[in-house]
Amino acid sequence: MNRKKILLLSLLCGLTVSCNKSENKEAQSKISSHVMTKEQQNKLTGEEVLKDFIEGNKRFQDGTITMRDHTRQTRMLVTGQYPKAVVISCLDSRVPVEDIFDQGLGDVFVGRVAGNFVDEDLLGSIEFACKVAGAKLVLVMGHQHCGAIKGAIDDVKLGNITAMLSKIKPAVNISQNYTGKKSSQNDDFVKFVSENNVRIALRDIRTRSPILKEMEDKGQIKIMGAFYRITDGTLEFIK
Repeated sequence: MNRKKILLLSLLCGLTVSCNKSENKEAQSKISSHVMTKEQQNKLTGEEVLKDFIEGNKRFQDGTITMRDHTRQTRMLVTGQYPKAVVISCLDSRVPVEDIFDQGLGDVFVGRVAGNFVDEDLLGSIEFACKVAGAKLVLVMGHQHCGAIKGAIDDVKLGNITAMLSKIKPAVNISQNYTGKKSSQNDDFVKFVSENNVRIALRDIRTRSPILKEMEDKGQIKIMGAFYRITDGTLEFIK
């Protein structure tokens, strides 16, 4: 190989390395490592957090969710956390709360239980999230094709599942005014019961927690419900 060819290859290799470094830096610059600070949390309102969640959900639907450096975020959160919201969600593995709203580590408290009902333990958790840790939004989220809702409709009896489903039964009972087929095989009826289950949870939060009711009345927090569709990632909000 003559000298000219060697010089040309060296130049091309140098350009390739330079381009790769440039591309890597550009990719890294698009990866967020932001975590919420106390100052940022204090400035937020429940309405602003809800708007942020709606915009995040649109990104989730579009497939343009934020790339995040979870390793770095974890290290930055060691000394404290200042989440903007608390979400009570179903146990269902198809309902990834942070992804649905395009939120990062440290942004959301998530309480999960099959059927997303609210009991004493979850009420205490929500009170901690809002009164102690400063979260501004409380969101109870039911979802499409919920197995716990179907189990309550079918009156399933199995171990501790029986007692768990009894907490969802009130939603089935108040859904008897549904005019179609009242069956777990009817997706519309399952949705109807799921939405009523969310409404009962919202009622329980307000009636069983004077702390949260007072915070809502003073405009310190916003309490909302939602129904999430697994099929397309969309949301319907419930007050």
